[in-house]
Amino acid sequence: MAQEIERKFLVNGDFKSHVTKETRITQGYLSSIPERTVRARIKGEKGFLTIKGIGSESGASRFEWEREIPVQEAGELLKICEPGVIDKTRFIVPEKSGLKFEVDEFYGENEGLTVAEIELPSEEHPFDKPEWLGEEVTGDVRYYNSMLMKNPYKNW
Repeated sequence: MAQEIERKFLVNGDFKSHVTKETRITQGYLSSIPERTVRARIKGEKGFLTIKGIGSESGASRFEWEREIPVQEAGELLKICEPGVIDKTRFIVPEKSGLKFEVDEFYGENEGLTVAEIELPSEEHPFDKPEWLGEEVTGDVRYYNSMLMKNPYKNW
């Protein structure tokens, strides 16, 4: 079983001059309960099905299983997802040690929200924090995509 370890931050500066790749993402949830979220996603021209378990006490790590599926099947699954599909662009920004930030700029009901995540080999792993990185929100469930579909950023 795979373990995902990541930290999440608000973005409050210009990161776009450092972007090496960007991809549009549409995703929905077949199950959004914290113990097991099940997500269908179209990322660019590919489809994915992802299952995530409940997070650790810090919120930085949790079980994650993901498989690529035909994009047409991902589209069909999106039609039966819970209300509140997430629409965003993901920007890749390299970090100095070889890791990368995934910066998500949201649209629709979550317009105005931009968050950055960095996947780490361990919860204690050091990394460079660029000046555009804002407040850490790791473990704050309001920023989970599965919660943003239920309580969008515009309602805060």
